[in-house]
Amino acid sequence: MSENHALWRAHVLANHILQSPPSPSNISLTREVCLQYTPPELNESYGFDLKEMRKLLDGHNLEDRDWLYRILIQSNLFNRKIRGGKVFVSPDYNETMEQQRDISMKRIMYLLEKGVFQGWLTETGPDAELKKFALYEVCGMYDYSLSAKLGVHFLLWGNAVKFFGTKRHHEKWLKDTEDYLVKGCFAMTELGHGSNVKGIETVTTYDPRTEEFVINTPCESAQKYWIGEAAIHATHGIVISQLEINGTNQGIHVFIAQIRDKDGNICPNIRIADCGHKIGLNGVDNGRIWFDNLRIPRENLLNSVADVSSDGQYVSAIKNPDQRFGAFLAPLTSGRVTIASSAIYSAKVGLTVAIRYSLSRRAFSAVANGPEMLLLDYPSHQRRLLPLLAKTYAVSFAANDMKMSYVKRTSETNKEIHVVSMGLKAVLTWHNMRTLQECREACGGQGLKTENRVGHLKGDYDVQTTFEGDNNVLMQQVSKALFAEYVSCKKRNKPFKGLGLEHMNIPRPVLPSQLTSSILRCSHFQQKNVFSIRERDLLERYTCEVAELQGRGESREFSFLLSHQLSEDLSKAFAEKAILQAVLDAEANLPVGSIKDVLGLVRSMYALMCMEEDPSFLRYGYLSRDNVGDVRREVSKLCGELRPHALALVISFGIPDAFLGPIAFNWVEANAWS
Repeated sequence: MSENHALWRAHVLANHILQSPPSPSNISLTREVCLQYTPPELNESYGFDLKEMRKLLDGHNLEDRDWLYRILIQSNLFNRKIRGGKVFVSPDYNETMEQQRDISMKRIMYLLEKGVFQGWLTETGPDAELKKFALYEVCGMYDYSLSAKLGVHFLLWGNAVKFFGTKRHHEKWLKDTEDYLVKGCFAMTELGHGSNVKGIETVTTYDPRTEEFVINTPCESAQKYWIGEAAIHATHGIVISQLEINGTNQGIHVFIAQIRDKDGNICPNIRIADCGHKIGLNGVDNGRIWFDNLRIPRENLLNSVADVSSDGQYVSAIKNPDQRFGAFLAPLTSGRVTIASSAIYSAKVGLTVAIRYSLSRRAFSAVANGPEMLLLDYPSHQRRLLPLLAKTYAVSFAANDMKMSYVKRTSETNKEIHVVSMGLKAVLTWHNMRTLQECREACGGQGLKTENRVGHLKGDYDVQTTFEGDNNVLMQQVSKALFAEYVSCKKRNKPFKGLGLEHMNIPRPVLPSQLTSSILRCSHFQQKNVFSIRERDLLERYTCEVAELQGRGESREFSFLLSHQLSEDLSKAFAEKAILQAVLDAEANLPVGSIKDVLGLVRSMYALMCMEEDPSFLRYGYLSRDNVGDVRREVSKLCGELRPHALALVISFGIPDAFLGPIAFNWVEANAWS
């Protein structure tokens, strides 16, 4: 602060205390003493090719993504506004719930006219599916209400018809769904049952006299709940119900029911209520549905897994009820893949806003009378954001691998994709929520403003941790799958193959007692040694504990429940090791150069961040107390080494400026009186 400015402030304070009118002052407050916005691009350097890094991160369909970005930015329907001399697009958060729902559907109709959804259900093959993933991710970055409505319509309703149905259903429903002549919802969860799909209470019977199914909601807990699109927009619904034939419960089956006529009136024998206002996603009209002897044609049973003949005979090629149930749930994997990948893009928006802001916002001085420091020059601020940035890079590669595996799936790979998608859906959505919260706090008071996006994204994306599988339940299922694989291989005396467990076939590695910087950053040490030891040991402990409990008379299922702590540790180890492998695979395919060097830093930051934060490494003795101290110090060193690349790393996300918040740019001008 200048001496003149200090004198001026003292003069003003003295006049205020003495309650005397201020005398004219010849001390002028010049513009030099005011904070000025300096674009971080003026001072930050780019140590690698940003376009090439973006290709690696997005992985596929960059031109299609950019095409949709332009469509959203150029239309006033997407709430274009100018702040600080820049154009921004984001939902209008001053709208009522009813207005948000209405504008979300109008935006969908606009995108339909632009051809955005062409081929989403009627085209097949990896290229068509990857394009759909890319465009869906862009929609979610603009507004998760928009992409959630699309997810209900295409990924739940549409994919249910596609995967559970047969030719007659495909011909009747898929093209009309793609053209929005039919608006679909997916009525699975109930007031009394969410994750436990087997326990669903809705009951469907068959009437051979009229060749119709009859759907009933037998009790209040059986009402369909949280059904997206049901409250206002859906005309038809997939109904997941118990099927009773001749007094025998054949388990969960899938039906199509019309719930509204062409004029939007609710059909007879159906009652629909609104779920009401939510902490986010208020552009989605979630509803509750009751069925009162609703009759639907026999042909409305989606019969790829099982069928009922006209005279009421139940037919299925899968005789085992548990296997039949698994066949019904298998197509839901696509939803988990989509949720996991969209969560990453939300985290990318939050990190880009927070890091750009921290590269232009200053606070306090490190030395007396010195200039205020940039937020990101504080080691504590680096510690808050840069490990999360590195993890976001790591999970981006894992999500890309998962998408590629999904679109190229075969009957042999379906099981592994199912398990990996459960683990990554949980870990990536948890990571997104943690990242958005840290970014919100790192932006201070500006993080509270909805126009700056971070806080509102947190409210919208929170639902991802519990829908299409509660994260904690999914992680338990991951551990059970690993348990089953371990027991099977040991019983058959066969080597491990699949699920990344091949490292179990070789002798257990021995960790060095002293962990130098070079050892900690060594990819072989990270993946082949410490991450593999953690997974191997936890899997062995888990199977031993379950066997021990069973040996004491506990049932298998109750033994799993009692071993929940090891289960949680194991599933986390599995997912984090899969993510690390994805980064290593991406790194291995790069030529020697700057991008490979930076990814090496990112990979080491991710690996050491996992080691620092997971108590398992210390609890089970994989690392000593001294080792843990070494890891912590190395993370701080990596923060310093990643700091010069921070701007380049977030620019490489490829997010248009218009999708960010005003504080990512000239926040002084954006908040000026004018």
